[in-house]
Amino acid sequence: MPTISNVADSDTQAEVLLVVATLGRRPEYLKETLTSIREQGVPVDIVIVAPLSEPSIHEAVEEFNTQLLPDPGSLPGAINVGVNQSSQHYEFVNWLNDDDLLEPGSLRATIAALKADPQTSVAFGACRYINEVGKELWISKAGPLAPRILKWGPDLIPQPGMLVRMSAWREVGGVDESFKLAFDLDLLLKLQKVGKLVDVGQTVSSFRWHASSLTVDDRTTNIKESERAKRAALSPTARKFTWIWEGPVRVATRLAANEVQRRAKKLSET
Repeated sequence: MPTISNVADSDTQAEVLLVVATLGRRPEYLKETLTSIREQGVPVDIVIVAPLSEPSIHEAVEEFNTQLLPDPGSLPGAINVGVNQSSQHYEFVNWLNDDDLLEPGSLRATIAALKADPQTSVAFGACRYINEVGKELWISKAGPLAPRILKWGPDLIPQPGMLVRMSAWREVGGVDESFKLAFDLDLLLKLQKVGKLVDVGQTVSSFRWHASSLTVDDRTTNIKESERAKRAALSPTARKFTWIWEGPVRVATRLAANEVQRRAKKLSET
């Protein structure tokens, strides 16, 4: 089956490229994700990267007027394919999983922050954690503190809703496909070396917390990969002292995940 190219026509050329990676197993969530993008009120080109054999994918492509590229077999690979096989004219880029949502006004806020300061490589905001039916569980909003502790503390910059300057993305080479889960943290650490990470001061996205979420399903792998990414970002001298904070950060990460899981279970029982 050939690749479908169906990018939305517009009098205004889109500055933003968003890649949506999906296996097509959650068509109802995918439509919510795409709707949240199309309702941003700014021109956006969407590239779906997915198995071409899934009928629901082709329905979404037609309904939301997107481009479709074949799934290469991994999430980080799908993200890179979506970015690398697209036109060079975009100024800003990010990806969403097929159950993430953008909050109203998200792109206006992140675009404005990136345009306000050419030295900024990433604009980000708070993220609302929701359950399978969209009920709020938690809001992650570390704000300006998040970039300061990124190299040694927990990753408090929510990937859904952040926006990356395309020139910075290309400078660091996109996401590292040797990671299974923590490629977003690795990317942020590399982007921090080429520009500022700026908080926009509002909630810009929602992350759906459910049993099949990768970061929920395999926390141990995520923690190990996160430590690997942080060590790579540290100086040789600082790496000698990682034992001081890695243990407490592991505990804090698991406690936070358990608390969200507890809230999710409580909501499901009501």
